[in-house]
Amino acid sequence: MIELPDVSATTTDAPGGASALTWRGRRLYRDGVPHRVLSGGLHYFRVHPDLWRDRLRRLADLGLNTVDTYIAWNFHQPREDAAPSFDGWRDVERFIRTAGEEGLDVVVRPGPYICAEWSNGGLPSWLTARDVAIRSSDPAFTAPVGRWFDELIPRLAALQAAEGGPIVAVQVENEFGSFGDDEGYLRWNREALLARGIRELLFTADGPTELMLDGGTLPGTLAAITLGSKPGAARRLHAARRPDEPFVVAEFWNGWFDHWGERHHVRGVDSAVGALKGIIADCGSVSIYMAHGGTNFGLWAGANEHEGRLQPTVTSYDSDAPIAEDGTLTAKFFAMREALGARGPVRTSARTPVLPPARVPLAHRAGLLPGLMAVPAPTSTGPRPASFERLGLDAGMVLHTARPRVPAGEHRLVLTDVRDRALVFCDGVFAGVADAGHPELAIRGTGAVVRLDVLVENLGRVNYGPGIGRHKGLLGPVLIDRRMVQGWDSTPLALQDWTSTDLTRAVHGGPATASSGFAVATVRVATPADTFLALPGSCRGMVWVNGFLLGRYREIGPQVTLYCPAPLLHPGENVVTVLELERLGATLDLRDRPELGPPEEYVEEFD
Repeated sequence: MIELPDVSATTTDAPGGASALTWRGRRLYRDGVPHRVLSGGLHYFRVHPDLWRDRLRRLADLGLNTVDTYIAWNFHQPREDAAPSFDGWRDVERFIRTAGEEGLDVVVRPGPYICAEWSNGGLPSWLTARDVAIRSSDPAFTAPVGRWFDELIPRLAALQAAEGGPIVAVQVENEFGSFGDDEGYLRWNREALLARGIRELLFTADGPTELMLDGGTLPGTLAAITLGSKPGAARRLHAARRPDEPFVVAEFWNGWFDHWGERHHVRGVDSAVGALKGIIADCGSVSIYMAHGGTNFGLWAGANEHEGRLQPTVTSYDSDAPIAEDGTLTAKFFAMREALGARGPVRTSARTPVLPPARVPLAHRAGLLPGLMAVPAPTSTGPRPASFERLGLDAGMVLHTARPRVPAGEHRLVLTDVRDRALVFCDGVFAGVADAGHPELAIRGTGAVVRLDVLVENLGRVNYGPGIGRHKGLLGPVLIDRRMVQGWDSTPLALQDWTSTDLTRAVHGGPATASSGFAVATVRVATPADTFLALPGSCRGMVWVNGFLLGRYREIGPQVTLYCPAPLLHPGENVVTVLELERLGATLDLRDRPELGPPEEYVEEFD
């Protein structure tokens, strides 16, 4: 058993020197000097690496002295049989060093569970595919986490303040009190960090209720709070339970995220700033979540569940943050900057350059099924459809094919457990859509064998609550009336991993015989700049820019435009590829500002 250092003192016995942050008498100290952490959430995995420095500088201009980031395990290690990647977009060490160069301290939240409205809460789907008790002392869970930490934590340890780096604090797990009460697991997590070299301040973070604090805190480890409002009540509860600790809000929800099919959440400036002032009063410390939200590029957006209904998160993670998705400095930015007491000049521009508005024709090149089937992929054959997990597929789609004989007349085709949405085709003709709420379709037979294709889309893995790790695909039997359809070919469509060559194959995969499938637009650019892509008249699908999967679009909103940052474009011709699943429009629009949907003042989570 590894014992904690004495965090109530201003020094520790840690090799390389004292922890940068310590506390005494409800006050935080930085190298022995009274200090207040003024932090903002910014996730490296949601911001193009070429923009990391710009966005970090905007955080500093907001008046913050610290940035905090989660680390998404599944982003670094999407496959168990491949070592974690720490290069390119996944070079979290570069991100941390860049923050230090911009004069910011860094708080790291390595999980392994992060929530963050990120697919599967950051846990790899190859892990949750097993019969394992996640976020528990189960060795089947802690052993792979330990191997991940063996790769990750020494990299962070080398960047601690005690080693001359910017990391001043590391979180133990993440809001565990909202999930369970396995204190042994929390202790294991803390000791796993210490054993791998973490010597800076350790803390837990939980909502301000007795239930959450009972389940998520540890004796001797700083207990931080997460909240959206009523900081006074949270401060009183915290003081009653931790009378000698400073009041630290590890997440202050100054905005909120959006789900497809719901309204765009905003929080008024006065409401957000009023709560912020209440937090930082009397030496309180804060991390604004999010200070800059960024984008759920690719298929990394997570989902929530409410009363059994899946609520997929949109591509934008703007979150009504003070620094908008495209870096714009909002009215909330300037009001918060004043509340934080910032005195220096604002070095960054209020808005980054954007391309002029334009309308570009879409050329419909390939039908849906021919285009998808043109990309080589291994097919699994068995008596029942193979799940995403059995196929080793994290995100994207699976094409299931069977050849049942359908008696003459009309019959019920029942997909008893589809996660999350299925397009059904009989002999190549679109028959309808099935999902958890509408699992049945009418089909007509002649007594002959038909080719039954079921294209199942994963709309986002649950990132919060007991639904984390749920499997995807056709999980129950497919029935024609009462009879089970057996004998299936299941082909994974790993859209998030498709290369430019794969896209080219799809686009030339077959004739455009229906209103769905693959289309291409050519965008000519003189000088790359930000733009916002919209697809008027199209229904739902995905967009690639020069081979990079930008994300999902859906006609139901609230999000209308997809943010395309300038580094994804180059001078000359740029190719935008669209995969439309139901109804393709005629044009691709380039717009000069975001359209995230009709706003709705969001107060429920804060009151």
